Amino acid sequence: MKNVAILGSTGSVGSSSLEVLRANKNEFEVKLLVANKNYESLIKQYREFRPSYIYLHDKKARQELLSTLDKSELGSSLITGEDELNHLLSSDELDIVVAAIVGIAGLNSVTNAVKSGKHILLANKESYIVAGEILNKLSNESGATIFPIDSEHSAIHQCLSGIKDQKSISKLILTGSGGPFLDRDINTFNEITPEEAISHPVWNMGPKISVDSSTMMNKCLEIIEARWLFNNKNIEVLIHPEGIVHSLVEFVDKSLVAQLSVPDMKIPIAYGLGYPSKIDSAASSVNFEIFSNLSFRQPDFQKFPSLNLARQCIEEGGNSPIVINAVNEVSVDAFLKGKIGYLDIYNLISEILDKTDIKVVKKVEDIFEQDKQSRAMAMELIGTY
Repeated sequence: MKNVAILGSTGSVGSSSLEVLRANKNEFEVKLLVANKNYESLIKQYREFRPSYIYLHDKKARQELLSTLDKSELGSSLITGEDELNHLLSSDELDIVVAAIVGIAGLNSVTNAVKSGKHILLANKESYIVAGEILNKLSNESGATIFPIDSEHSAIHQCLSGIKDQKSISKLILTGSGGPFLDRDINTFNEITPEEAISHPVWNMGPKISVDSSTMMNKCLEIIEARWLFNNKNIEVLIHPEGIVHSLVEFVDKSLVAQLSVPDMKIPIAYGLGYPSKIDSAASSVNFEIFSNLSFRQPDFQKFPSLNLARQCIEEGGNSPIVINAVNEVSVDAFLKGKIGYLDIYNLISEILDKTDIKVVKKVEDIFEQDKQSRAMAMELIGTY
């Protein structure tokens, strides 16, 4: 029996993780559930899975939980501080940590889990984007395994299964649906509303990730993440609207290996939880009748200029991914709140990246400092719109 912690348990990835664990009760025990503000969903999860510990980041939500749950039912399960949470993440009570907190807010918990040698299922791609080199170094020292559970990187991992010689790999190919605006006239992009941007045609995701998909900034971030996960800089993007082929690897002999499944986050989660064995994902099988309708096309870099930033980041390195990630988070939030237009998201990122001195990042503290500076620059610019 392996003990599992889910950081971000009430979000889409956290909920999908619990579905997989529900289907594999004899192999895993939910030991810790962590959420931000959604105390009502956390209470439901607590009553079903009965973890030893729960934690809410938001203090007001914590108070609401305490006033809702009977103290005799809750017992001593509620963690009340981040120090206690970090101590638990470092303890022998946990074997697997599902890191599903969105944004750089999840970096500290990921870092603690890596330092403690845990098996980490990484949905918090931002942590790896801004600190991939540092996290790789820490995992080599601690023996931690960092396992991607977003569909594209999980697919790459599966395609590379059994491949030990990096020289045999020609390139990695990340697929993307193209989002809701794949076929929309570029001349109307200035009219795009938040409601349109969060209506993803394939995946059911949160607002921020949905907007990233619509701008294809998600692919920019995934390219940077893949560079550190697989130690490879030759990474391309292929548009695949149906979302059945999740990624491919081309080898030097020009053969291709692809991973296919229905678009369901439970499949990469199950792969990460069970690796190297396969476990029940509680997902549906692929209907082979749709295979005759699978389509692929090259991305339009004019329509989705965010893709160009990935190559720039890989070439420049240093603090450039931190800048992109920070400004994107602030810009998407401002767009969703109606403070800026859709096209301003990329314009803000590009402008602030150009204004930033690129330098080497050596410590996690440096990451947070650069993140803070970039967010401040973004907020100042947004105030002038």
